[in-house]
Amino acid sequence: MSTLLPDVALTERSSTCVALDWVGMDGIDLPIMLDEPGFTYPVPARAHAQVDLPDPTIKGIHMSRLYRLLDGFSDAERLSPAALEKLLRAMVDSHADCHSSRARLGLSFSLLCRRPALLTEGLSGWKAYPAQVEAIWQEGRLSLQASLQVGYSSTCPCSAALTRQLIERAFREAFGTSGAVDTQQVADWLRNNATLATPHSQRSVADVRVRLESGARSLGLLALVDRIEAALGTPLQTAVKRADEQAFARLNGQNLMYVEDAARRLRQAIDGLYPGSSVSVRHVESLHPHDAVASSAQGWPDEVRP
Repeated sequence: MSTLLPDVALTERSSTCVALDWVGMDGIDLPIMLDEPGFTYPVPARAHAQVDLPDPTIKGIHMSRLYRLLDGFSDAERLSPAALEKLLRAMVDSHADCHSSRARLGLSFSLLCRRPALLTEGLSGWKAYPAQVEAIWQEGRLSLQASLQVGYSSTCPCSAALTRQLIERAFREAFGTSGAVDTQQVADWLRNNATLATPHSQRSVADVRVRLESGARSLGLLALVDRIEAALGTPLQTAVKRADEQAFARLNGQNLMYVEDAARRLRQAIDGLYPGSSVSVRHVESLHPHDAVASSAQGWPDEVRP
């Protein structure tokens, strides 16, 4: 009696002779080490890993080979373009008996890092930025895309103008016929009435996707987060004291923006830095039951534009 275990993928032939673009696994859990400043700890990720199956007679690929390569990558490598190229080439080589020539890997994870409070010295908190990396090896070259999601606050310019008009009108009603106005009277009135009306603001989300240059040395995810937050001006905060909350209120009041403004700022902030990029922003309205959205893409063909 034979003790050899059967390997159907090797011993049987496909009865339906059709080549397949991609075959592999999705939803693989693994820890990864990020090649980003300050990241000395692994972050949990979910991966999809696939190779092509161009030979229509081969029954199936060897998924355990891909899994073991991913496991070794997780243990030994930091997430960088060079490490991804090495892994994808190994995925192709592991399926030479299937005549594979292409491989792709997708990773989803959170870029979890500490962010300081606006004013309070020594105060900070953790903030997560959902991220995705997509790497493809084909025709002897690596192509890389990365996407990030960044939260921010947006205050409506129209709502702010309407609010100022109401406060101005109430001020004139209170002091319009009194001639000279005492500074302390005005200060007392403002303390009690400056919030007679308030402009609506809301938590908002920016999704930014970039195609990296061939030969890039790093993914530059944290640097891209910093650029996005600087362009928007009102990033969401973590730990705050009252002074930080007041500073955040000032930022919102001095940084009014429509969804169009946000998209244009982001477009301007990343133009020329990547061969291809797209921005998509969503203001989760507090006035309406629907959201306001805007997007712009550059460097992607129309048929695959995000």
